[in-house]
Amino acid sequence: MNTKFTTLLLISISLIAFSQTQIPNAGFETWGNSAPGVAAEPTGWFSNKSGSSVAKLGPQICFQDNTVKHSGSSSVRVETLSYFGTAVNGAVTTGVINAPNTTKSNGYIGTVNYTTASDIRRTLFTGRPDSIVGWYQYTSGGAGEIGKVTAILHNNQYFDPETPITYHADPTSDKIARATYFGTTSNLSAWTRFSAPFVYTSPSAPAYIMINITCSANQATTITGSKMWVDDISFIYNNLNSVKELEVVKNAKVFYYDKIVYVDFPNKNAEHSTLEIYNVTGQLVTTQQIDNSMLNTIDVSSYKSGIYMYKLNDKSKGKFGKLLID
Repeated sequence: MNTKFTTLLLISISLIAFSQTQIPNAGFETWGNSAPGVAAEPTGWFSNKSGSSVAKLGPQICFQDNTVKHSGSSSVRVETLSYFGTAVNGAVTTGVINAPNTTKSNGYIGTVNYTTASDIRRTLFTGRPDSIVGWYQYTSGGAGEIGKVTAILHNNQYFDPETPITYHADPTSDKIARATYFGTTSNLSAWTRFSAPFVYTSPSAPAYIMINITCSANQATTITGSKMWVDDISFIYNNLNSVKELEVVKNAKVFYYDKIVYVDFPNKNAEHSTLEIYNVTGQLVTTQQIDNSMLNTIDVSSYKSGIYMYKLNDKSKGKFGKLLID
């Protein structure tokens, strides 16, 4: 029997608010940014093939993988490949991959296309999460190679790395927070959870988020062959004050254990509630009536592993939270 207990992460937001503080296509299920003759990219994400004019010259480094996936039908795979003897770092981003010239150290990811200034790519995001989490696998191309996931909350435009500012403005005044995860140099053939905290440098609410994924964290690497698969990215919000309020006002207990979701009311009554469960894309996957006078169980053994949201309605009251189903 699976004895792992998944801690319930409570959040005091509605499902609408939840959708505003997560990102679309975080499971890399939908693909199709590509123009004629350009390799497909995950919707809302971009590779070098839709980058600046010099970046486009490199090989395809971003792929849809329908075989290696954490949940759903696909994951994203990035690979570091050779272009006439030069290692082109495998990467996918919500921004633009820019290569001002063929000098690797001058390359960067930004919200503005170096070649076409009118091409601005920014993902709306107004939340202040505690951390970014997701799942990955990794194949190293050689000694020192390591994967990296970076998320930057910001206003206006942003660029990563923040230097060289020779080719873009200094963006640091617009940074709200940054989270960076460095993976392992070892091969990982099983899905492994990653997590990185956001380090806040401003009390302001952000307007946008930029997420950059690469299988070669060393921008100047000369090693090819590294591969990184990523799936099911999400953001964790641990607002302790909100959790306390939920426990007092909406005292139902909702938790997951061993393929079962449990709903219990410590203060039993003769009323009924409705439990709705949504997947990470916001789709309703089940609705079930809950008896407030007893411990209720919902079999979720048919669910794919991943993060789900629940909404428990009790007359005029509501309770919202997150479930990690394995």
